[in-house]
Amino acid sequence: MDKTVEKLYGNRVRAKVCGLCWKGDKLLLVNHRGLYDHDFWAVPGGGIEFGQTAQENLEREYREETGLMVKVDAFQFVCEYISGPLHAIELFFAVTVIDGKLLTGEDPEMSGNEQIITDVRFLSVTEINELPEINKHGLFRFAKSAEKISGLKGYLKI
Repeated sequence: MDKTVEKLYGNRVRAKVCGLCWKGDKLLLVNHRGLYDHDFWAVPGGGIEFGQTAQENLEREYREETGLMVKVDAFQFVCEYISGPLHAIELFFAVTVIDGKLLTGEDPEMSGNEQIITDVRFLSVTEINELPEINKHGLFRFAKSAEKISGLKGYLKI
């Protein structure tokens, strides 16, 4: 794990919001570097800032990471990830794009040459399933189809 990433996100519980954005049968994913020694694909989202609602945080994260403005729809499920030095509680919501143009955004907590977002794109569930398990968010171990991903509910420990 990159030392800057570990300093920013490690050794504490991090509350996060994540948005499931579908375009037909494709799900929007963001590729990160520096979290691990390999690519890591996950849905857009990020840390909850004090004093802002989950909805406000998710709208902000989408603008920063993807250039898209979204409407936050229904809450779907929560994931908990514990693997030192990372510990995250992630709230997943359905989102709908209302404006903007898809682009590879930035993480404002990282400087220009330390950016961790390397790609943003819609991937089919088949393409997601073809990625090695270590290169994608743990939620994809629980659901291997668009219907199952959309139908996830409750608490998932990943």
